[in-house]
Amino acid sequence: MSRLSMLNSTRRRQVIAAISCFMNLVSIYVILGMRLSKILENRYMNPRLGRQRMDTYTVRHYDRQRHLNNATRISDIYAFDQIRMNRTLFIRLCEVLAHDGGLKKTRNVDIDEMVYTFLRTISHNEKNRTLQLNLRRSGETISRSFHRVLKAVIRLNDQYMMKPAPIPEDCTNSRWKHFKKCLGALDGTHIEVRPLKEDQPRFRDRKHKLSMNVLGVCTPNLEFVYVLAGWEGSAHDSRVLKDALTRPNGLTLPEGCFYLCDAGYANSPGFLTPYRGQRYHLKEWGANPPLTAEEYYNMKHASARNVIERIFGVLKMRWCILRNATWFTPKEVARIVVACCILHNFIKKEQGADSCERTYRDREHELHESDEAVAMWENRTNV
Repeated sequence: MSRLSMLNSTRRRQVIAAISCFMNLVSIYVILGMRLSKILENRYMNPRLGRQRMDTYTVRHYDRQRHLNNATRISDIYAFDQIRMNRTLFIRLCEVLAHDGGLKKTRNVDIDEMVYTFLRTISHNEKNRTLQLNLRRSGETISRSFHRVLKAVIRLNDQYMMKPAPIPEDCTNSRWKHFKKCLGALDGTHIEVRPLKEDQPRFRDRKHKLSMNVLGVCTPNLEFVYVLAGWEGSAHDSRVLKDALTRPNGLTLPEGCFYLCDAGYANSPGFLTPYRGQRYHLKEWGANPPLTAEEYYNMKHASARNVIERIFGVLKMRWCILRNATWFTPKEVARIVVACCILHNFIKKEQGADSCERTYRDREHELHESDEAVAMWENRTNV
């Protein structure tokens, strides 16, 4: 009996092992069948597969989709770190570029991949070779996708560049109520470029850097009205402004309205500058109240005109490609600057203030003048 029980136990183990092997074989064949059906589906949907190795194309396609999903579909926080906007705004941008910007997908690249390539490049100054490794694409495909999206974004200029509205008479904002019919502020900023050797003397600015002088005009709500990029760094701000006013589709000034600008521009109809020889910058005041009417005016002027400084800071914080010189030509850099300003207005219109704007927001004593200083000045004038 003992030997029979041992034989039965051995037989049971053999049967169990045979069943396990059979189930493993069935599962392996099922997995192989699913993979084969996926390969056939990809081959039917993409004609390039017939000219490539099936395993190579499948692996590259899988890696590419996984990278895009991780960057744009996992979470809003991770998406903002990668492309400076959340998942919903990214989908909205793809729809706007396809509908209004004329962006179309190609045989091998979808619209979302093109837009991700562009946003990743301007957000982190990503190099073409790095994107080749992440997206498993060739350098030519990356470059074509970038320039297609760049052209599509520039086509949105008329749609997302704001129309300025003057400050109303009943304005209660402490920074703008003293400037009735003011449209906003304007100033210039310098973007580093890499021009050709024979063009370097024209692009060398007063700090001996190779840069491009960019004119920006914004509203009190941190939205761009007009951007003119392309002038050499050696050009004076007033010369760039004159060119903007004489262009066919340049900067326009409604009658009776004006912009705030610094002392680098001429005090003329439509442009209000501060008093020269008086304290002006906000950091020069501190707890010291203004002593004369000219200083009080300069303090109010600096507090309001500071909006153009903040919008340039937010722009360079959001788009890293504007912080340092890139290998794009100066002509391409000028178009990239305009595209970054349009995307800034797009984010502002569709989402409002984002974390970049809140992060760069100035300290309370830089944004608003001291209440004590204002009260002291008002008491002096009443006496």
